[in-house]
Amino acid sequence: MLLAGGASRRMGTDKARLSIRGKPLWQVQLETLRKLEPNQLFVSARIDPPWRREGVLFVADIPPSRGPLSGLAASLDRISTRHLMALAIDMPWMSNEYLKFLCAQIEPGRGVVPKIGDRAEPLAAIYPREAGEEIRNALAGTDFSLQSVIGDLITAGKLRAITVTEQQKNLFRNVNERADLQFT
Repeated sequence: MLLAGGASRRMGTDKARLSIRGKPLWQVQLETLRKLEPNQLFVSARIDPPWRREGVLFVADIPPSRGPLSGLAASLDRISTRHLMALAIDMPWMSNEYLKFLCAQIEPGRGVVPKIGDRAEPLAAIYPREAGEEIRNALAGTDFSLQSVIGDLITAGKLRAITVTEQQKNLFRNVNERADLQFT
């Protein structure tokens, strides 16, 4: 699942259409996900993006939109597999190799979330279908922080934290301002 539901407030324009390495971010991220040969490919957003291509299913955030939490809940409700890989549209340095590494770490009923220090990276993670309950409960509450939900999922044994090495940290850089596109 490609998460593309952000409002791009800091950027001031739709991040998905920004160009990096000669391609728009949406194309870079979809190509990365397609290399994994997923059973289904979703784009999760508040509204169906005009750049969505045939073969990519649109999953509307569960309203009212609570950021990525709404997209994860809606997508977990739609999957036909046991796990859902989430990848943020604004994380263009994520590698196919690292995503394959994450795939190799999942277990029945348990996904994986990378962690840099004590902070989870929930937008480049794999969630088990069973995580839907905690995510829906968070949407019904008042704390919409993915960090809180991730902590609950780790405690419940539905996610396993994987430490990000120093060499891997750059994979998790995201694009919030135009200057971030210059990172190599």
